[in-house]
Amino acid sequence: MKHIYHIHGMICNGCRSHVEERLSKVSGVSKVTVDLKRAEATIEMTTHIPIEVFKEALKNDGEGYSIHSLEHLPPIKKEKKKKPKGVGTGTFYCPMQCEGDKTYNKPGDCPVCGMDLVEEQKIGATTAQEWTCPMHPEVVKDASGACPICGMDLVPVAPSISAEEKTYKDLLKKFKLAVAFTLPIFLIAMSEMIPNNPLYKIMDQKYWNWVQFALSIPVVFHATWMFFERGYRSIKTGNLNMFTLIAIGAGVSWLFSVFGMLFPDFFPAQFKTESGAVHVYFEAATVILTLVLLGQLLEARAHSKTNSAVKELLKLAPNKAIKIEDGEEVEVSIDTIVIGDILKVKPGDKIPVDGKLTEGSTTVDESMITGEPIPVNKEVGDAVSSGTINGNQTFLMKAEKVGSDTLLSQIIDMVNSASRSRAPIQNLADKVSAYFVPIVIVISILTFIVWAIWGPEPSYVYGFVNAIAVLIIACPCALGLATPMSVTVGVGKGAQNGVLIKNAEALQKMDAVDTLIIDKTGTITEGKPTVEKVGSFNTITSEKEVLQYIVSLNSNSEHPLAEATVKYAKEQEVAALKATEFSAVTGKGVEGMVNGQKIVLGNAKMMAYGNANLTDEMLKEGEKYQKQGKTVSFLAVDSTVVGYVVIGDKIKETSAKAIQELQEKGIDVIMLTGDNENTAQAVATELQLADFKAGMLPKDKLKEVEELQQKGNIVAMAGDGINDAPALAKSDVGIAMGTGTDVAIESAMITLVKGDLQGIVKARNLSHAVMKNIKQNLFFAMIYNTLGIPIAAGLLYPFFGMLLSPMIAALAMSFSSVSVIANALRLRNVKI
Repeated sequence: MKHIYHIHGMICNGCRSHVEERLSKVSGVSKVTVDLKRAEATIEMTTHIPIEVFKEALKNDGEGYSIHSLEHLPPIKKEKKKKPKGVGTGTFYCPMQCEGDKTYNKPGDCPVCGMDLVEEQKIGATTAQEWTCPMHPEVVKDASGACPICGMDLVPVAPSISAEEKTYKDLLKKFKLAVAFTLPIFLIAMSEMIPNNPLYKIMDQKYWNWVQFALSIPVVFHATWMFFERGYRSIKTGNLNMFTLIAIGAGVSWLFSVFGMLFPDFFPAQFKTESGAVHVYFEAATVILTLVLLGQLLEARAHSKTNSAVKELLKLAPNKAIKIEDGEEVEVSIDTIVIGDILKVKPGDKIPVDGKLTEGSTTVDESMITGEPIPVNKEVGDAVSSGTINGNQTFLMKAEKVGSDTLLSQIIDMVNSASRSRAPIQNLADKVSAYFVPIVIVISILTFIVWAIWGPEPSYVYGFVNAIAVLIIACPCALGLATPMSVTVGVGKGAQNGVLIKNAEALQKMDAVDTLIIDKTGTITEGKPTVEKVGSFNTITSEKEVLQYIVSLNSNSEHPLAEATVKYAKEQEVAALKATEFSAVTGKGVEGMVNGQKIVLGNAKMMAYGNANLTDEMLKEGEKYQKQGKTVSFLAVDSTVVGYVVIGDKIKETSAKAIQELQEKGIDVIMLTGDNENTAQAVATELQLADFKAGMLPKDKLKEVEELQQKGNIVAMAGDGINDAPALAKSDVGIAMGTGTDVAIESAMITLVKGDLQGIVKARNLSHAVMKNIKQNLFFAMIYNTLGIPIAAGLLYPFFGMLLSPMIAALAMSFSSVSVIANALRLRNVKI
């Protein structure tokens, strides 16, 4: 039997593993699976076990975990969360994704790896503008104006400092303090290399040791104390990391020095100088900690650049808009706009929200969203997006999507979400990191033993120094950062070029894709069908009557072909009649009742479905247009075919070039369309496509994807309609056209904002560049640790007489993580 329980008190993967282990030891339990995100434990047991037994198991653990039945959860105390002053307004997450996409409500350290949490960038925190009175700061308004108390003009409130900027400034302040106290310690220690050391003429070495001790206190207990806190936490929770090694290495050096000053007689002669004082390592401890702090400082600055793409998108969001109220222009805050408002956009202004033109025409620069530099012409009825820039003409627009529903907001949310996701390749680094720190500690201990037994005199000193160097040079963070840094920069790069990545897995899979399935309408073609001809097969029913029947049915449909006929009927001033009992038959057509007559509209399959016979002449007439790449729908009234409509959909200018580029990259391109064989053949011939299938229903497209996957192919599917959603969801990588339906976009892993095949080429190039960058980072991190640790242990000493100072090891370790981030930042300049 299987039961699910709520677990309270877990904060990290270490907690999850601990709870799993404790519950697994309960007699009668066969399997335990703990979900950290849902805070649930699924327990399989041979016979029913009372919940009190599990409570006792966790109670004895002493870590504060508790277990509850889902039906009897303890009441949750709701607290009003206050915005931390001066630390941003976003969500915080670990840059190494230690706990997947888990986020935190306030800044701080990651409970697993100890790194500073990163603030997620959001539109609300950037666009909001408040105004206050310089004389009465308690007055805060959403718009400019006069103070209601003294009448003075209100002034903009200075934006609060972001969390990442606050972290950087705090680290910079601590670094300056650490340098100020470490430098004198370093000079005192290095003076021993000067013949007839002048400092010893002032006072003996043992007193200078006390000076070094005093100077080290601000460094250890203030500027870098956070490293020891993180190290202690890592040992307590079992999540050993970089700070574990730093805390042990620097801590042992400092404590050894203090102990040596207080109890010099405890140590053998090997550890003493000619004056009889124990040799101290205050300079090693403080220099190591200061250099690690420098590394953290550089990382904080580099981290701010990895999400620069999101910051650039945030800058697109305007603060104000001009709203038309009772014929008057009123400047309003962007947050007050609601759906249906009429807004005025002047030349050069940013478009405030998503909507459609209601008056005027213009050109719009959409490069910041689509990546295409050429301005797009906009007429009445055309859609415009928030953040894009108006050209040189004024127009009116109707707000249709506001706030978090705008395209710009959705892009930013998708980029943030993808940046926090984990690529499968990261599992390799995670597995290595799990054993990394314990192995390094063992190597450090072995280093001391080997040097103490076989090393030259003073062997203990050599062993101690080299053991510290091993601890300090090891850098598990370089491994942990290798993948997420590349993903973060890569996802941002894609967003700037109109390629929206839903998660990191999509980036990795896209690089491995060998087969691409594409839909025709809206994917290869523009998805803007137009009626080219309406024909009648008899003299009784005129072409106008055929069009009237067609538009009467299609007025109830949202299909692009139906919309084309409705638009054409309006242009021809043909009114629609009332249709009842309307229904759509997937992949075939529509049917309904008009004036008491059974009306059927669609392809040849639909005619057979409605018991209407197509003669050879009718089929030949339809084939004439189909061979030109047109779509032909037949109309039947009371089971008699009376006419047809010819609809054309222009092939996108970029389709042929994109397909050729994809084929040159070794990708097999297959077109699947619900259209007939003749139309599909005409399109395939124009695009030089060898593989295509016509008459495909949604279930047929899904089956085709499954069959290709069974053969071992890595399949990407590109489409834009509801009928493509099943295949998009089943494929290894679903690619939705941003111009298509919300259902298709929701089912896909990659969305192309502009909605053309050239975007797939960009997605492929981007995924290849990101995966190459990740592999470079992993190689650098692996080779760094593989070579650095043995060198620190003294591997080169027998051959070249070279040893690695712990201070040099600290410098190398600090720059290893920075190097990984710097390499990831190169993706910002890659051409896709």
